Amino acid sequence: MLKSTKKLNKIYLDYASATPMDVNVLKVLTKALKENFANASAIHDMAVKNKKVLDNARKDVARFFDAHSNEIFFTSGSTESNNIVIQNFKNIVTTNIEHASVLEPARLVNTTFVGVETDGIVDPKKIKKALTLETELVSVMCANNEIGTIQPIKEIVKEIRHFNKTNNTKILFHTDATQAVNYLDLNVERLGIDLMSFNAGKIYGPKGIGALYVRRRTPIKKIIFGGDQENGMRAGTENLPAILAFVEALKITEKIKDKEVKRLKKLQEYFIKKLKTLDKNIILNGDIENRLPNNINITIPKIPSDLLVIELSARGVMVSAKSACKSGDEKASHVIQAIRESEQGGSLLNKEVDGSIRFSMGRETTKQDIDYTLKSLSQILSKLKKWYT
Repeated sequence: MLKSTKKLNKIYLDYASATPMDVNVLKVLTKALKENFANASAIHDMAVKNKKVLDNARKDVARFFDAHSNEIFFTSGSTESNNIVIQNFKNIVTTNIEHASVLEPARLVNTTFVGVETDGIVDPKKIKKALTLETELVSVMCANNEIGTIQPIKEIVKEIRHFNKTNNTKILFHTDATQAVNYLDLNVERLGIDLMSFNAGKIYGPKGIGALYVRRRTPIKKIIFGGDQENGMRAGTENLPAILAFVEALKITEKIKDKEVKRLKKLQEYFIKKLKTLDKNIILNGDIENRLPNNINITIPKIPSDLLVIELSARGVMVSAKSACKSGDEKASHVIQAIRESEQGGSLLNKEVDGSIRFSMGRETTKQDIDYTLKSLSQILSKLKKWYT
């Protein structure tokens, strides 16, 4: 289904940063670029036809999450969706390991940051403790983009609802589900979600297209002005070809999700087991059970993460040192720092924190890929430890 990186003699283990476009998704995109280029907001025949196609696409996306079609708004991606949400509120509660597209706008408003535990998971009771009568929104990601930890969304929502009932408040809940769509059940009704961000670029679809789920009667206003597209939520001509490709990517994801989760879980368990025998000092970051099945994030004390990424890349293995959006930042990952700070005494030094790298597997990852990666890592450690220990 996917164009193999093997032809390039590369092993790609950075699927959390970006996924290759599925061939069937590319076919849909190519066809739509040729046939569905007319502006769906116009009134001529081609535009009216595209408006119907757009409406059907919205229904398809809604069905995937058990939502209503008028609750789905197309955006340029999760970053925009997150910004729309956060910028609509003045008093929010969030965690200290959110993606930058939540953390940065959150710093512009009155925000309470709740620290996660050493396993990278937030305690719902701590979220409840942070709520006040002025709180308007709680934003907690479904699964972390760096360490893959899955947050207890249902339990957090339960605490919020109890607080609302007790205090006659209307605190809303938002989640960034960008990393979760491939692997988790995101039924918004079962989870009790009010707002949810997600995009196509992480599910083998095109980049630059995403969506925001907004529960009916949720007071959200647009932050991009110019037109009345997306029912007044988001100005700008809808990117219909990308939207149709997005829908195809969701359909494929839904079809293979259960099987792919089981396959990746086996690879993950194998990878982690072998890592433990490779070097006793390697630290697995994040909870070993409550994590995405494609994520392995480790710390190798005293060895700089950038150097590890470069050495692995030289051997044909593509991995990430931290969230790709912050890869130009010389500071250590804020996620790794957060879980270290929650340890008693903050036991690891900054240079040890810098040794964290993320392996994120995908649909093309094989056991042979993992074996080669482990072999390469072993060779690199033997080489580097002469200088860094």
